Amino acid sequence: MDLGLKGRIALVCGASRGIGFAAADELAREGASLAICSRDAGSMQHAVTRLASRGVPVLPIVADLGTVEGIAHARLEVMARYGRADILITNTGGPPTGQTLEHDWAAWTRASELLLRSAVELSRAFVPGMRERRWGRVIGITSLAVKQPVASLVLSNALRAAVTGFFRTLANEVAADGVTVNTVLPGYTETERLEALAESTTKRTGATREAVYNGWKAEIPMARLGRPEELGAVIAFLASDRAGFVTGQAVLVDGGGIGSLL
Repeated sequence: MDLGLKGRIALVCGASRGIGFAAADELAREGASLAICSRDAGSMQHAVTRLASRGVPVLPIVADLGTVEGIAHARLEVMARYGRADILITNTGGPPTGQTLEHDWAAWTRASELLLRSAVELSRAFVPGMRERRWGRVIGITSLAVKQPVASLVLSNALRAAVTGFFRTLANEVAADGVTVNTVLPGYTETERLEALAESTTKRTGATREAVYNGWKAEIPMARLGRPEELGAVIAFLASDRAGFVTGQAVLVDGGGIGSLL
């Protein structure tokens, strides 16, 4: 299936590993030119090497998107190299774990800057150009926590919901200009973030790592964890011409783990 992405410019955040890398890889397979952003310079170089084998341009940007400076740097780098972004995929590392009342306001502020500010400011930077060109795709990678809060992840639960509200409102405002805005909600997926969550859970509960993973699998009708490339495929479809009538949606990719009707 040709997704119509050849020649498009995609900025993929948090793309040095995990779901972000998988999304960048799928877009590269479809012929999109890439700008990939991460604050980890070491893993970034490894990602660039792997993506270069797809035969598309790859612009690496080392930046912390939880800061004003990092966001500004990413924007300047993309504009200097490509002059635009047709596809924006927002994605950052998750905030710290902890019980609901443990975090002070400084922790809430840092989490807001990481998750919410990055989505808002990157959209403000690139969506106006998409509207002028009458084509654009914005995809926010959030979490199943938007539908069902996860224990000890109150910062993520609250702020990813805020990101969802922002993108859902934006979707209505830009739809008539040919710009779609959606979010993708990963379930329990084989990433370094999940490994960190498992470690936190073992410390909090005393359960073994194996028991924690088995507990997650037991919540999923498919009885297994997701794979990053499965998320990447969904993201690439939402970025495509073929998804041109899909906007304002929060798409779960969780193996059926969330049991609600909607």
